[in-house]
Amino acid sequence: MMEQEPDKTIHLTQEDDTFGTVKIADDVVAMIAALAAMEVDGVTAMNGNVANEILSKVGVKGLAKGVRVDIFNKKVKVELAITMEYGFHIPATCQRVQNKVKSAIENMTGLEVTDVNIRISGIHMTH
Repeated sequence: MMEQEPDKTIHLTQEDDTFGTVKIADDVVAMIAALAAMEVDGVTAMNGNVANEILSKVGVKGLAKGVRVDIFNKKVKVELAITMEYGFHIPATCQRVQNKVKSAIENMTGLEVTDVNIRISGIHMTH
């Protein structure tokens, strides 16, 4: 039997007597949220690190450091800290991030997303 890392919470998303169970770790849901947010034009980073720098130095897992997820009874609340590109309309961009994150998590996990809260942690200027 596989052992679970102590700092990870695993959530049962499917229980089937025939085939077994599906369990998803909190950090997997956080990675889905981070990757979805990064796909939105105007979002340059998670948690203050420029996307290209963080991906090259710490990989995809490092993106999830700007994300907090709380999962209870198959309902997900997400908090994101993002850096935006200068010149983008913050409310419209954040709404696109919220929709993208909600859709990605729900489509990939089957969990219901009730909240996607965003904190703008910085603005990135291109040279």
